[in-house]
Amino acid sequence: MQAQLIEGDLLDQQVDLIVNAWNRNIIPWWLLIPQGVSGAIKKRGGIQPFIEVARAGAMPLGSAVLTAAGRLPYKGIIHVAGINMFWVATQTSIQRSTVSAMQIVEREKFASVAFPIIGGGTGGAGEARALAWMQEALAPLESKAAVSIVRFRRRR
Repeated sequence: MQAQLIEGDLLDQQVDLIVNAWNRNIIPWWLLIPQGVSGAIKKRGGIQPFIEVARAGAMPLGSAVLTAAGRLPYKGIIHVAGINMFWVATQTSIQRSTVSAMQIVEREKFASVAFPIIGGGTGGAGEARALAWMQEALAPLESKAAVSIVRFRRRR
């Protein structure tokens, strides 16, 4: 599978659901100051998705949890545990997160999904490296879903 690379804002995509690069859910969400994608989701979508993901408890590195989308116009949000306990994204955490998210897409039969570049920002892997790792993880997968990876660019 090859994902379409898009420049823009993840929260402006016309898809069934989006992916949120999250943490391992060890620290309560309300103690964190969400940044990047999580911060944008909280600002525009409200706190309901974060309350739901907290109910999942501690998440293994690279795992994924599906929640409702709050006030956002999506069928859901997939939160992936893309960073380790030291707040660092690795090749393993990024690739496992990508595959875990796609397993939910397939299981729930969603028609389309948009990913951010997992670990490319707060996770510290760097945008180019994280994108390459995601594409490598997606390559052997088969899916009928339309998959896009959104490289964040501010609206002008």
